[in-house]
Amino acid sequence: MATFLYKLGRLTFRRRRFVALIWVALLAVAGVGMATASTDTSNSFSIPGTEAQRAFDLLEERNPGTRADGATARVVFKAPGGEKVTDPANKSEISGIVKELESGSEQIASVADPFETQAVSQNGSTAYISVGYEVSSMELTEETREALKGAAKDAQSSGMKVEIGGDALQIMPHTGTAEVIGVAIAAVVLVITFGSLVAAGLSLLTALIGVAIGVGTITALADVLDLGSTTAILATMIGIAVGIDYALFIVSRYRAELAEGREHEEAAGRAVGTAGSAVVFAGLTVVIALAGLSVVNIPMLTKMGLAAAGAVAVAVLIALTLVPAALGFAGRRVMGRKVRKATEAEKSPEAKPNMGTRWARFVLRKPVWVMLVGVLGLGIIAVPAASLEMGLPDDGAQSESTTQRQAYDMLSDGFGPGFNGPLMVVVDTKNSSDGKAAASRVAEEIESIGVSAVIPPAFNKAGDTATITVIPKDRPSSHATEEVVHDIRDAGQGVKSDTGAEVLVTGATAMNIDFSQKMNDALLPYLALVVGLAFLLLMLVFRSILVPLKAALGFLLSVVAALGAVVAVFQWGWLGSLFGVEQTGPIMSMMPIFMVGVVFGLAMDYEVFLVTRMREAYVHGESPGQAIVTGFKHGARVVTAAAVIMIAVFSGFIGSSEQMIKMIGFSLAVAVLFDAFVVRMAIVPAVLALLGKRAWWLPRWLDRALPNVDVEGEKLQKQLTDDPGSEQGPGDGGGEGERELARV
Repeated sequence: MATFLYKLGRLTFRRRRFVALIWVALLAVAGVGMATASTDTSNSFSIPGTEAQRAFDLLEERNPGTRADGATARVVFKAPGGEKVTDPANKSEISGIVKELESGSEQIASVADPFETQAVSQNGSTAYISVGYEVSSMELTEETREALKGAAKDAQSSGMKVEIGGDALQIMPHTGTAEVIGVAIAAVVLVITFGSLVAAGLSLLTALIGVAIGVGTITALADVLDLGSTTAILATMIGIAVGIDYALFIVSRYRAELAEGREHEEAAGRAVGTAGSAVVFAGLTVVIALAGLSVVNIPMLTKMGLAAAGAVAVAVLIALTLVPAALGFAGRRVMGRKVRKATEAEKSPEAKPNMGTRWARFVLRKPVWVMLVGVLGLGIIAVPAASLEMGLPDDGAQSESTTQRQAYDMLSDGFGPGFNGPLMVVVDTKNSSDGKAAASRVAEEIESIGVSAVIPPAFNKAGDTATITVIPKDRPSSHATEEVVHDIRDAGQGVKSDTGAEVLVTGATAMNIDFSQKMNDALLPYLALVVGLAFLLLMLVFRSILVPLKAALGFLLSVVAALGAVVAVFQWGWLGSLFGVEQTGPIMSMMPIFMVGVVFGLAMDYEVFLVTRMREAYVHGESPGQAIVTGFKHGARVVTAAAVIMIAVFSGFIGSSEQMIKMIGFSLAVAVLFDAFVVRMAIVPAVLALLGKRAWWLPRWLDRALPNVDVEGEKLQKQLTDDPGSEQGPGDGGGEGERELARV
């Protein structure tokens, strides 16, 4: 591995113009594809194998020409103080809005008059118009949305308060300027780390090129592959973070090789051969973790994971090819003046040890205390995770300034919280001798459970499928509403055995409950798959059993601690105002499994880069303790910078208007903070110090069975020592080393 990457690094350095041209061409192709692609992204959401999805599919089959997942809207009216919506003037205004909506768009499937459907509160202060569309929310045209907004504005002129709920106004979430600030912070960190604007700009530029290619490709294929609106955002989030980190690893090693007095081409080859090996395996762990989300069998999550994995793969290729090519263009400017002086001072015998060296020596003196403080600290932060409640956010989690949130609150005040999440009970009477009697019995059973309202069964044209709308007493994301869903399903089993009619519960609320359950069921198999594959991969890299085991356990500790922080902020509301959390509630059900996937891969970046340097020193003859110091001497500054960059990039997404994106950004930023600075920089060296030589133990039979991928560059070092001609620089005239390189 190291030898091949060494040759690749020298080749791309020498053929830098050709390499740069290839990447610029790919960037142009992605840009053209992005510019010419359809602007509409899919937001289709399906959960194969669940009862809620089977009910949706049945409705579409039994009602040809209709879509069960069509967009919906609720235009909510509240009369001024002292008035009622049933007053002649207000009633006339609302009836006029109904007619305006019916003729406002060809995409409208139905508009329900509140005075005919009894959608008026008991005190007469509130009413709502239910609007159904023939297409999903992401397929609505801008004209349709404007017609909906216009109707609401017309009603407001009469003095009534009018707000719009539902998913009809759902648009692509925006993250604001905060993500730009995150990238700016990353740039500042790079400048401080390198002491050179050229080196910092090079790392940032190559990372942004990789992200642009990845996101451009995703956007170009969004319509073809039915990609969701958050897919590109996730790919951007992950792509920027790992792209900058991988470039940082390569450039740092390149500068270190130059400081040893090597020629530029040779330094590029050695940087890619050593740090590049760490980048390849770190990237592989991220790709495995993200692609492994496919085992959950939820199409949306699978596409998000694969798209983000593709962005990571592009970042790895950029680091191995474009970064060394860009180093060739940068020349000596990649080394700032202060860095050169510091390097010369560092090579002198009286040079002072850097911060990484001092920290590693401190850990070696107090390994037990460092480990205990780290483990107990993260354990305390993880305590709130025991109270984790999962669900999917509804309009109640929106900002109070949005019309969706205000409509949500108006419905809760006027009708009760359950009106924001009605359940749809589908009764398949095809195998029943008396379908109407069976549907009526289902309605009676539901009423006996205890809900706010049950709307009588409505049959399709064929008379073999009935739908019953059920209004729970509590809000959609509450535990009480979840119990109602389970109670209806339990009652449906008895109805089926007696009448032959099948009862299915669906609707957005039931879909969310089924989604949460499926995520819970998939968590352990997913953990076993991802951690198992990554364990094998790390065993190849480190030629050890205990080091990969320690890496996996440390990762689990950081993830649980991060989940505890998420629960404290988003569920309990601690410091919620600081992070823009206006409404506490259950944690997004995909968060635990998503954090496992993303954070595991990212955590292994630091594990591979930091511990590989220790392994490299140990293989080359240093004692276990000295190898830890050497690893921190060369890697601590880079890993610290990389972690700060990741935290800055992820924190930028906390400013998103979308609760899901906000929560993802916060959780990933906190997880990287815990994993990089507590687990990798404190617990890992403490454990390695306690283990000593045993950390690098591997049974002989297993050592012989495993292929030697030579990540630490032992074979490469031997080859270069035996072949001094390979040290030739770009101006040395070629020779055998040059001809060998040309054959790559």
